[in-house]
Amino acid sequence: MADPAAFTDPSNWHGGFYELSLELGDRDDGRLQRALTALWRAAAISGCYPSADREPPEQTAVPVTVASLEEFGHLRGIIRLHEGTPVVCGCVVTRLDDGADWLTLYLPQGALARVDRRVGGFPFGPDGGAVSLDWRAALDAWLAEVAGQVFQEVDFRLGLIGFEIDGDISADGLRGSVPQERWNGYLLPEQGRLRYTPANR
Repeated sequence: MADPAAFTDPSNWHGGFYELSLELGDRDDGRLQRALTALWRAAAISGCYPSADREPPEQTAVPVTVASLEEFGHLRGIIRLHEGTPVVCGCVVTRLDDGADWLTLYLPQGALARVDRRVGGFPFGPDGGAVSLDWRAALDAWLAEVAGQVFQEVDFRLGLIGFEIDGDISADGLRGSVPQERWNGYLLPEQGRLRYTPANR
């Protein structure tokens, strides 16, 4: 049986990525490090490895640091989903020209589809759209809980949950409100707390 936690099975990494993406704020190495540490802990990610070409026992783990992200581009590990199944995952940082830092935890669609057949070819064809909320709702709620734990340590500007998050969405653009039709889940700070508004499409 195929193992969704196998690094070296390329099918696990195919199909795009389901993401929790956090807009941290203006470029700040210290805040990025705190957020990265908090994210790894909140999501209970096992291991931290630079390569998807070798299994964890066959490579040397690296520190969960900004320096590791800058050196390797991606950090990878194994995460247990809300229902307990281990799958491969990764983390990447995007540092935009305007100075904003985005920290993203991603779950490869190929691995998710091995855990739940309803994932199918999401977000395309008959597996896309509102029918996908049947499996996405629980996954999104769990990722929102992870984000909430990070927020207790790092008060980020915006969190987004969904398939390959659109880089054009920002806290400044939203101005505290979310769209009525939502392909993503939204996490916005509100009076010191994090307000989660789930996807509805």
